[in-house]
Amino acid sequence: MRSTYTRALPRAWQPVASVFTALGDPHRQRILLMFERGERLSIGEIVAASTLSRTAVAHHLRVLREAGVLRSEKVGREVWYWPDPSPVRAALDAVEGYLRTNH
Repeated sequence: MRSTYTRALPRAWQPVASVFTALGDPHRQRILLMFERGERLSIGEIVAASTLSRTAVAHHLRVLREAGVLRSEKVGREVWYWPDPSPVRAALDAVEGYLRTNH
């Protein structure tokens, strides 16, 4: 057993954990799956297509954005969101690398 990881994740693994935590919630998965390729959505559009309140959607968007899964840009009074697949790919590559070297 590697006792060095029993109390805390290594710093390099924290972004991986953040991505999986963000994607671990079904509401966030549904929000992410709303996006068509190359599409940007506003919070209003996401709320209109969702069963969640605006406050709940805002919370889930923040979690996804902080994990790097979504990007955002404020244009005037509106914030536009779009998926960024690179952090998800990096997290999957990290898990695959772990499995390759340790199992």
